Formats: sequence, structure tokens, C-alpha cells
Amino acid sequence: MTSKKILVVGELNIDLILNKIQGFPKIGTEIVADSMDFTLGSSSAIMASNISILGVDTTFCGVIGNDNFGDFVLNQLQFKKVDTQFIQRSEKSKTGVTVVMSYDQDRANITYCGAMKDLNKNSIPWSDIQNFHHMHISSYFLQEGIKDDISWIFKKAKESGLSTSLDLQYDPEEKWDFNYKECLPYVDIFLPNEDELLMLTGQENQEVAIGKIKPFSNTIVIKLGKNGSRLINNKSDIKAAPYLNKKYKDAIGAGDSFNAGFIQKFLEGASPEDCLKNGNLMGSLSTTCAGGTTAFSSKEHIEAQIESLLINNNNED
Repeated sequence: MTSKKILVVGELNIDLILNKIQGFPKIGTEIVADSMDFTLGSSSAIMASNISILGVDTTFCGVIGNDNFGDFVLNQLQFKKVDTQFIQRSEKSKTGVTVVMSYDQDRANITYCGAMKDLNKNSIPWSDIQNFHHMHISSYFLQEGIKDDISWIFKKAKESGLSTSLDLQYDPEEKWDFNYKECLPYVDIFLPNEDELLMLTGQENQEVAIGKIKPFSNTIVIKLGKNGSRLINNKSDIKAAPYLNKKYKDAIGAGDSFNAGFIQKFLEGASPEDCLKNGNLMGSLSTTCAGGTTAFSSKEHIEAQIESLLINNNNED
């Protein structure tokens, strides 16, 4: 277990997840979903919740509304031992909500951003920043209040002695207007999935896309879904195979759970190979339950499920 402390800065919302949907929605019609779950959502919160359960001292900085959904978000994070002292309540905006329509291993999301737009660079506890060892930010494109200052935020974190990580997530406007040349030099670990990497660089080939951002990056970690993951920096170019499981529920939060597993091992000083493997393991574990945090109910539950995953994957070899 690491003694290092992580500050997660980002969006907060709840997820309303619909599974076993009978068809695709069309204007003027109605379809039925045979399964529904209501869980803590948002990439940043899922990552924070799960890395906290994995044993990392975790604090969250974000904004919620002064409403029942905000109460739910706070309660869920606190239940997972996340320090919420730097979460603010907005009187003008409601807590964000994402409706997730889950189809097999893919999904369509509709997000009401609400209070997540109110987070800005001054929301970050700079006067306490040296109490932390690492800062993680997710969902850049959903957070209008920090978009223009993202490079400044990471630069200030680095100047304060923190290591850093960033997961852009999807751009709903599909503009992909992230200045990676300016920002990524201050990001120790950049965590896109393959589709996000291709869209960010405007390329159709993974190798070409990597070539475009590598000169400005420290370490790039690409999430490849059923193909595992890959890490590229000036010293290494390595891949790790996925951990397959037979209890698949949905892929919501799998990438965020990968982030939690990877950063956990990174903070422990593990090798790049072990960081990738742990990321893949936690991503696979996430898919065994609905939503991004349900599979991470306790350290004991995680350890039992991991043992089962490892046994099943060894038997597949």
C-alpha cells in the first residue's frame, strides 16, 4: 500500500444506466429497457472512488449542486473513504446527470453537465497542494471552467512537486480542441483510449497518431479494450494482454478503473509492465458489475474477484 496522496480534480455526476434495451430510440417512439441501475457517475469520481478502495489516500476537488443528486454523490464518495472537503456546492447549477444507454460492449451517453461547468482553476486548493503527491484530471471537454487553463493547472501542479495524469475522455462537440503541444509536457501520464488518440490527432493509424504526440509527451498509456493496453515513452514501448472475464455486465467506467489500477501501481513505484497489468486487471474487474464503482465495494471483494480472474485467465493459456 502506498503512503502517497492523490488529488483528483474533475466532474461529478450520477449515472442512470439502462441495459437490455429493446432496440434503438427514434423520435416519436418509445422503447423498453429491461434493466436499470442508478450509480455514482463521472470519469473523475469513478477513478477517485476506485483508487481509494484500492488503498490510495484520495481527495476530490469538484462542484455539485445543492440538491439530492449532490447528496448522493457526496455520500457515495465518502462511503468509499474519499476526502470530500474540497467539493463545493453551487447555488446556481444542478448536479450533473448522465443517461447511459448500454448495448453489449458499447454505449450511447447523454450528459447534463450542470455544476461540473462551475469548476475553475481557483477551485483547486492551491494553498494545500503540497499535501499531495499526485494530481489526476479527467473529462477535459466537459469542464468549460478549466479548459482554457488546463496547461496552467498542470504546470502549477508540476512546479509544486506533484506527478500528474490526464484522461481527456470523449469530446461531445467532436472538435478535439486540446492543445497537446502546450499541455502534455506537464503531464506525466497521458491516458487516452485508442479512439480518443486517433480523433485527437486526426489520424486513422495508431502508430502515426503516436508519432504526432510523442515529441510533446512524457508517458502515453493507450487503453485498447479487448486488446489490452500499451505504454510508450522514451525508454519503453510495451503491451499488456487483457484479462478476460465470463461475468461481463457492462463496460461503463472500465477505462476509469484502468486509470485507478495503473496510477495505484505508479504511485507505489512499480514497473511500467506491472502498472499496465494492474490497469488491465482493474478494468476487467469493473465490467463484472453495473456502472463503474459497484465492483469495487471493498478491498476484500476486490481481492476475491481478482483471484477468480487470474485463475480463469491462467486456464485460458
